[in-house]
Amino acid sequence: MDKANNGVHIQELAPEHFHDQSKAALADPQLRQNFRGAMDYLKDKRKTAFSDPAEEKRIRDLSEAIRQRSLSKLPDLLEQLESNCIKNGIQVHWAETTEQANSIIAGIAGQHNAKNIIKGKSMVSEEIELNHEMEKLGIECLESDMGEYIVQLDGDKPSHIIMPAIHKNKQEVSDTFEKHLDDFTPTIDVDQLIKTGRTRLRKKFHDADIGLSGVNFAVAETGTLCLVENEGNGRMCTTVPNVHIAITGIEKVVEFLSDVPPLYSALTRSATGQAITTYFNMISSPRRAGELDGPEEVHLVLLDNGRSQAFADEEMRQTLQCIRCGACMNHCPVYTRIGGHAYGTTYPGPIGQIISPHMMGLDDTKDLVTASSLCGACGEVCPVNIPIPEMLQRLRQEAKNPPKNNSPAIKGQAAAASKIELLAMKGFAFAASHPSLYHLGSWSATKMRSFMPSNIGAWTQCRTAPKPAGKTLHQLIKARKQGQKS
Repeated sequence: MDKANNGVHIQELAPEHFHDQSKAALADPQLRQNFRGAMDYLKDKRKTAFSDPAEEKRIRDLSEAIRQRSLSKLPDLLEQLESNCIKNGIQVHWAETTEQANSIIAGIAGQHNAKNIIKGKSMVSEEIELNHEMEKLGIECLESDMGEYIVQLDGDKPSHIIMPAIHKNKQEVSDTFEKHLDDFTPTIDVDQLIKTGRTRLRKKFHDADIGLSGVNFAVAETGTLCLVENEGNGRMCTTVPNVHIAITGIEKVVEFLSDVPPLYSALTRSATGQAITTYFNMISSPRRAGELDGPEEVHLVLLDNGRSQAFADEEMRQTLQCIRCGACMNHCPVYTRIGGHAYGTTYPGPIGQIISPHMMGLDDTKDLVTASSLCGACGEVCPVNIPIPEMLQRLRQEAKNPPKNNSPAIKGQAAAASKIELLAMKGFAFAASHPSLYHLGSWSATKMRSFMPSNIGAWTQCRTAPKPAGKTLHQLIKARKQGQKS
């Protein structure tokens, strides 16, 4: 019998421990090597897929326009989606919180006396900690995506939204299989490793009581659920078990079926550099009379979990444009060095830094919004043109000093406020607005430069402490002018 971990994540990570987690990641040379190689590969694949800059701009602008149009009509489109899904025979459920989502799924499982759920790729199921919650009820959730299966065996967590086990190399995968699977012969042959996982999983589809999947696009016009994948496990999860549960965030709705192809192209090129994935599933109803396969019941769970708060804020609404491609992570100089686990959130990297505050509040995520160089690479590769750097700047400001002229769209504003920093900035503002005082301060700094401390906290842990210049800017300008006159 395979010694799997029954879906429970034993690795406890949290965003409030970001500093310690990032230090641990930086101290792990194997982890950094794994990420560096994988990120470079994905960046090269995307670059090849978007070899024509004009075509790239056209696709990104079109995708942005589609997502913005859909979001501008979000309440109406959600009602239209519900109506058309019901007409098609799909049962629709609304969940405001993660607890409600888990309760809905547990209720469906209870109606069918389900003890086994086979899962396709679903980041929303990670968001609600579905595996852990179902395990409490005696329901086994088994991941069928190969990367998710690997991290589940280890009691680990996904470190990337597209490639969950990207932090592991083939030797580490072999070690995981050897530890948890019976009758496994250690190997670092990738094809053999994939075959091993596929063989173990295939028989599980027929034993499962329920199949669960995510949703990439939910089409309001037709009540169709679209699922993008490469492994075929998504199709098995949605067709073999008698009951299919699809779970997604409310932002995944699009208006027309014709909106899907441009978004699909932008997603696959940005995520893996593919023109098209191996499988593209369109689910519009349960099995109908005369059909040979498909589930007898299809349920759609629509999750809010802070998304309505983002929608209510005109600027932060742009976070809901995301199509979960992971390109921003692959190009982020912070993420590529510390990996996804250091963030301690379901969605790591740049996109996670701007959506996690809506879901968890700035109380828990205040350190994440500063974990960026603001180099702009994430915004430059986003297939739907989300201005991530600008949004990070706003979140940084609200974490320190929330605006007084509007109601907070994010919980925990001013969570990172520091009285010392506030006094220092007020002091600088006062000095800068009084020239004589500013000149005195800068002159004093040049005279006392040799007495400046060399240890000024976190800044000097990895850097040499800067010292004031020997002359102030005003002194240098004055000397230059005198030189020009002479």
